[in-house]
Amino acid sequence: MIAEGRLVLAGAPIGQAGDVSPRLREVLGSADIVAAEDTRRLRRLAQDLGVEIAGRVVSYYDQNEAGRAQELLESLKEGRTVVVITDAGMPGVSDPGYRLTSLAVEAGITVTALPGPSAVTTALAVSGLPSDRFCFEGFPPRKPGDRARRLSGLAAEERTMVFFEAPHRLAASLEAMAEAFGAGRPAAVCRELTKTYEEVRRGGLGELAEWAAGGVKGEITVVVAGHVAEAGEVDFDALVAEVDRRVAEGEQRKLAVADVAKEAGIPKRELYDLVHRRSPTT
Repeated sequence: MIAEGRLVLAGAPIGQAGDVSPRLREVLGSADIVAAEDTRRLRRLAQDLGVEIAGRVVSYYDQNEAGRAQELLESLKEGRTVVVITDAGMPGVSDPGYRLTSLAVEAGITVTALPGPSAVTTALAVSGLPSDRFCFEGFPPRKPGDRARRLSGLAAEERTMVFFEAPHRLAASLEAMAEAFGAGRPAAVCRELTKTYEEVRRGGLGELAEWAAGGVKGEITVVVAGHVAEAGEVDFDALVAEVDRRVAEGEQRKLAVADVAKEAGIPKRELYDLVHRRSPTT
């Protein structure tokens, strides 16, 4: 009888090799296969840790993920232990890993994780913004129109939001956020977290956009405060966003407007006119 395989999602340090756990050292030295986003970076990490990788090392990145996931699934079915490790952070969180995890779960294969440092929670912790409720929004869309629509849908989000962004697109994204959320919305840009040149820049989105226009380098995580409605204020942005959400899920606009207006206690004609003027779906 073939032993059951096991998929291990290994969290990699986001900057300092010393942040790894003893369990990561152990699994890198004992796994049958180590699937790495960048095999050269993996070998460099292993060297820094003084770990010898005994198993087979294969590449596993965005461009080959679909085909390689099927290969790794077969190895799991044959009873092998497969470790997935990305350049930094947890596999599957804006990095390769989700596709193989989904296949393994569907096949009834054991999936476990070696938790490690995360840029998402690290940035949230040092941002100084509310951390009791938050959402991770990944990378904003690259195209300006798509980005504006995505951010517009988040204008009424009350939770603190965490984004990843490439340094050469940071200024444009911050400008778009200032347009969607307001230039004064509190935010923090976290650069090179845990590394030698770590920097956390805090301020309003408009101020941060001006700063980023001068050019920024390194790994970037952006944390943005959620929307806060003033006491007694009718939050029309939130109402429009709720209508847009319902319409996107297939509900008729007229019915969505009527329901949302009734719940908010305002005339449905007032909300309909506002939706008609401001909704990105028109």
